Amino acid sequence: MKINTKKLRQSIKKVVFLLFTFLNAGLLNSQPGISNEWTDNHFPSYIRRLSQFGERPDWSQDGKKILFVARSFGDVYEIDIPTGKITPLTHHYYHGGYLRALYLSNGDILLLGPKSFPSDNWQEARFKLTELWVLSKKLDSPPVRLGEFIWEGPAVSRTQLKIAWAQHHGNYPAQKRYWQIWVADIDYSTGKPQVKDQRVVFDNSTGEVKGAVLEPQNFRPGNEDELTIQSSNDGTEVLKLNLKTGELINLSNSPGSYDEPEGIFPDGLYTLVESSRHSKKGSTGSSIDIYKLKLDNSSTWERITWFNENGEFKATNPVISDDGKFMAFMVARVKEMAGIGHGIYILDFEKYEQAKRKK
Repeated sequence: MKINTKKLRQSIKKVVFLLFTFLNAGLLNSQPGISNEWTDNHFPSYIRRLSQFGERPDWSQDGKKILFVARSFGDVYEIDIPTGKITPLTHHYYHGGYLRALYLSNGDILLLGPKSFPSDNWQEARFKLTELWVLSKKLDSPPVRLGEFIWEGPAVSRTQLKIAWAQHHGNYPAQKRYWQIWVADIDYSTGKPQVKDQRVVFDNSTGEVKGAVLEPQNFRPGNEDELTIQSSNDGTEVLKLNLKTGELINLSNSPGSYDEPEGIFPDGLYTLVESSRHSKKGSTGSSIDIYKLKLDNSSTWERITWFNENGEFKATNPVISDDGKFMAFMVARVKEMAGIGHGIYILDFEKYEQAKRKK
């Protein structure tokens, strides 16, 4: 059989070209900010999916475990990162389901959930009936009820037994009227945890936050007299409150964007933000990805994830390990309610920075 060498060479060149194009595209798509095809199962190699279920992660102080809820109003679990072993923490007693779980500085667990779940009204359970509880790390008894209702999430100190939380007066969402932010210590002097020295430190009655929805996010590492706060009115902004002086600084200044502060870096210089600033849809909590914002007045932003680039997914609820090396977060579809997630993901910042340098 006679071989047409000219056609063979042309075919080989086409194959080589296509192969190069394919590999080059794969390389580009592994770098930050290039791919528009990130999904819940397709993302760069510096991200790994730790579990196939779970919402609202929180790091243990040693960085070896992550606390999470199975689903909204579900049980609480802890995953051992090196082994992948998942341990249920709330199977030993009856409860109304939990929305969040966070480590206290002594290793006990702060739980958020209603005493019982109203069978036909999840909004009432989430926005009106959710309370604060403390579960002992020994897991030898049900949690202790702290007797405080809470709006959405708290700020929990990583070094002190201190928390901040918001309370809403009125029935949400029909009545958006008055929010207060409280700070208190968790005291064990009686043999069981209780809130002590609780006090209102901020409300939405005046100034730029008048009428706004408020939610505390984090005590600032290295200076826990400062608190990052979400303020939602016409837009959602990142605020920093000085608890001693009352000084309030708007760090995002982006009324046309949804900017909600989330996990804070252990050096206290940056916070993670759920932001829609890349989206043409404006200030909406559905079209969000994870950004990094410097906690000064420089408006220095960096986009970390690109799940929302195609408008189908969103990355939410990011938290930073205490050594600053990893970010845990979750992914959901844009139409799903805030707080919904389908597994815990981890981003390795060292590998992320390497990918940026290759860009």
